Amino acid sequence: MTNAAFDDLLSANRDYAASVDVAGFDGIARAGVAIVTCMDSRIDPLAMLGLKHGDAKIFRNPGGRVTDQALEALVLGVHLLNVSRILVVPHTRCAMASSTLEQVREKVSASAGQDVSWQTFGMVADQRAALADDVHKVQAHPLIPEGVEVGGFIYDVDTGLLEHLV
Repeated sequence: MTNAAFDDLLSANRDYAASVDVAGFDGIARAGVAIVTCMDSRIDPLAMLGLKHGDAKIFRNPGGRVTDQALEALVLGVHLLNVSRILVVPHTRCAMASSTLEQVREKVSASAGQDVSWQTFGMVADQRAALADDVHKVQAHPLIPEGVEVGGFIYDVDTGLLEHLV
């Protein structure tokens, strides 16, 4: 099956595959790091921490929130994939934190050409409070051992710097 819409990406993938050695990699987090962050394309989770391929487990979603799915990934990471440090990293100028639910629904409705009032989006009214709640949610989870370090950070999309808040 081919689709010209993906040709550039498949070509880039062939170049990548020719230059990277991933054979036999066991999938553990070599640096013992897991990152929960936003899907925003301004964030390069590995590069921002000086890590490389295979060093970390990365879970991304709108807003960089610790959802049930993120918690599931973190539990698996801690118990099966060598994770001993967890970073929760939302970012500045995030649409999920700077827009209202109504604004996002309006934009999506306009783009989709249909009513999306039924669609939920995880808007963040207070990013710092949400970050503190998310870090606590990870720390309080019965399957995340006390020895696992959990930190809450804000990534500044304009400077590339992390600020340790929690």
